[in-house]
This record gives sequence, structure tokens and C-alpha cells, in this order.
Amino acid sequence: MACAFGISACRQFHKVMYVRLPELLDELSLAKLAADGSYRKLINKYIKTDVLILDGWLLMDLSKDEANILLEVTEARHKTSSTIYCSQIDPNGWHMKLGNGTIAEAILDRIIHDSYQLLLDGDLSMRERHGLSSSKV
Repeated sequence: MACAFGISACRQFHKVMYVRLPELLDELSLAKLAADGSYRKLINKYIKTDVLILDGWLLMDLSKDEANILLEVTEARHKTSSTIYCSQIDPNGWHMKLGNGTIAEAILDRIIHDSYQLLLDGDLSMRERHGLSSSKV
């Protein structure tokens, strides 16, 4: 679903970036440790894209440092560009996954307001629906 939105945005000449949340956080955490200016360059890369697709949203609990990084990205993109959050976690459980109460509130405040939720549910998984086997060969 998110890929279809990304492709549509590309066709309308918008700059689109797809990244899994764990990879984004790893990349930014390592850049922050480097203290060579690469952190700010990476933050700007994620801020400047028109549509950012974050896959694997909150599959794992975040550390305080990761939540702070996520707040910085979310705050900078708020009301200036579009972000698609792809998650298997119910939005009602996001606060707990974000960890810190104040930071979680700040992140969710920027995400929930002015957003659209598309909740997909069904008896069949995407792989079963498309005839892909989930068993190992």
C-alpha cells in the first residue's frame, strides 16, 4: 500500500524516500557518535524529502536516544512534508513502544493531528492473498 502511494508521488515529481525505521535509527545513531557533521547532513536528507515512507514502524521498543532522534525528524517534517508510517502495531500501542512519556507525547502529537489512518485488516496475510508460500522449502 505504501509503495503505491510512493510510486504515485514519484509520478507527480515529488521526491520520495523509503526506509525501514530500524535502519534510519541505526544510521542516525552512528552518525551522531561520529561528531563530524554527518548527523546534521543525514537529518537534513530525511527532512528535505517530500514523502518519507517509514516501514517497520515501532516493531521494537525505542531507547531514549532513538526516541529523541525520531522526535527531531518528526518535528522538522511536521506540517512541511508528508510521512507514511507503515506498522503492524495498532496505533493505540504506539505510546508504549516510544518509551518516554514526554517524548512519546510530543512525537504522537505531531503524527496524530493532521493525519489519515488507513487500517488494513483481514483473515489472509498479504503473502497468502498473492499466492506466495509462507513455508520454508
